[in-house]
Amino acid sequence: MARPSVAEERVRQIVDATTRTIAAHGITGASLERIAEEAGMSRGHVRHFVGNREELLRESARRFYYDGAEGESILPQGTADIGAALDYLFGAEFASPGNENAIVLGFVEASRSDPMLAELLVSAYRGTHRMLGDLLATEHPEAVGTACASVAYGVVGIALHNVFLSDIASAATGTATARAAAERLISTLD
Repeated sequence: MARPSVAEERVRQIVDATTRTIAAHGITGASLERIAEEAGMSRGHVRHFVGNREELLRESARRFYYDGAEGESILPQGTADIGAALDYLFGAEFASPGNENAIVLGFVEASRSDPMLAELLVSAYRGTHRMLGDLLATEHPEAVGTACASVAYGVVGIALHNVFLSDIASAATGTATARAAAERLISTLD
C-alpha cells in the first residue's frame, strides 16, 4: 500500500492552518507568516508547498467548499430531497455561529480583490441554487422550471442571511423563523 505523499500531507497541514488562522484573526490577519507559524513551518515551506498568499487562499477555499464533494454545492454530498436540504441549511451544523462563518466571510472579503477566488465561491453557491432547483422540480413537477430556480435562489438567500445574522443575534429563534420563511416560499410552488 502506497504511503500518501509528504507534499499532500504538508498542503493539508497548511490549508488547515489557513482556515484556523482566518477563523481566529480574519482574512486581513491571515498573513503568510501567521499561517506558517500556525502550521509549524517556515514561510518558505508554505510558499514551496502552496505558492503565494492568493494561491493559498484559493486552495484553502477549494478544499473548504469541495473537499470530498461531488459537484459544486454547499449542500452535503447525497442530499436527496428538499427536506434533507432544509435540515442541513437550517440545522445546527450550518446555521450555528462559529468559526466556519468567519472563514466564509474571510473568503468573501478576499474574493473582492481576487477574481479567481470569487469565481470559486460563486460557483459553489450557483451549484447550490441549481441543486435545490432540481430537487424542487422533482418534488413539484407541475411547477415551472424558472419558478423552481427562483425559489431555490430565495431559499439559499434566507439560509445565508440566517447564518450571518446568527453570528451577531440569537440563532435560537432566528433559525426557526428563517426555516419557516423558506418553507413558505417553497409552498408557493404548489
